[in-house]
Amino acid sequence: MSQERAVSEDAVSNEANALVTVIIASYNHGPYIEESILSVLNQTYKNIELLVIDDGSQDDSVERIKILQAQHGFDFRVQENQGLTNTLNGAIARAKGSLIVPFGSDDVMYLDRIATQVAYMAGKPEVGICAGNIELMDADGKLYPEKRQRRDVPFRRLDFDDMFLERKPYPPAPTLMIRREALDKVGGFDPSIRLEDLYIELKVTRAGYFIDGLNAVMARYRKHATNSYKNHRFMIESILNTYALFSDHPLYNEVRYKFLSSMFLKASNRDRKLARELLAQIPFKAWNKKTWRGVGRLLFLPLEKD
Repeated sequence: MSQERAVSEDAVSNEANALVTVIIASYNHGPYIEESILSVLNQTYKNIELLVIDDGSQDDSVERIKILQAQHGFDFRVQENQGLTNTLNGAIARAKGSLIVPFGSDDVMYLDRIATQVAYMAGKPEVGICAGNIELMDADGKLYPEKRQRRDVPFRRLDFDDMFLERKPYPPAPTLMIRREALDKVGGFDPSIRLEDLYIELKVTRAGYFIDGLNAVMARYRKHATNSYKNHRFMIESILNTYALFSDHPLYNEVRYKFLSSMFLKASNRDRKLARELLAQIPFKAWNKKTWRGVGRLLFLPLEKD
């Protein structure tokens, strides 16, 4: 065996046993935080550094986390509210792992999730982010009907254009495992962009890495009343601000108008004030099928509850 090959095999072996830092930023998720933390502690893969940060919760999250921390000894810190991206950057700065997993304090990992991703990323330096599929559950942990699930999205490798132009299914946020080297290369998260997952996916792929989405269910995403995606104005502002960072792309306006049309369709019979604001931002020449469907809803359908 040549020395070069031996060094390469040693590097792959080290990656297969890499330290993984899981970061849980907790904010007012008292009913869910224990299940989220335990799903990390119970992983079949054991070389995990767990960092839990409470970002100014006003419910009983801190008390619940302290009980688990006393039992299991993970790193737990409490801070005044700084927002998710600031919290993630602070945790990454002291993380020791070469692989970083930001994880929602209301979501649940499957037990072999970390093991599957670490094994996959070993020897693939071109993969900046590894992701998988999710199951959807409600606030009480009950799974959604099969027709609303996202379990069977096939394997996909995404580059920047795949992400920016939405040519392939997006990697779900609860399944992201990010190479520390890639995070350092792009400077971490941007505190001014409050919706963190799309931002980091675009930055990492723009830096030349791939995102590989595996055909494996890795987590349960909990849908409840305080999900960020239900705050339409927040989500729209965050995504438009993210897209604006890549306004040098030749199809930037097409991407922007396509997104505005999608959000206009969603708002058209739920929030008509917002819908009209969105429609005003879409030039008539950029209208597509969703824009026309939204106009029909806006004019002829009664308002629905979100």
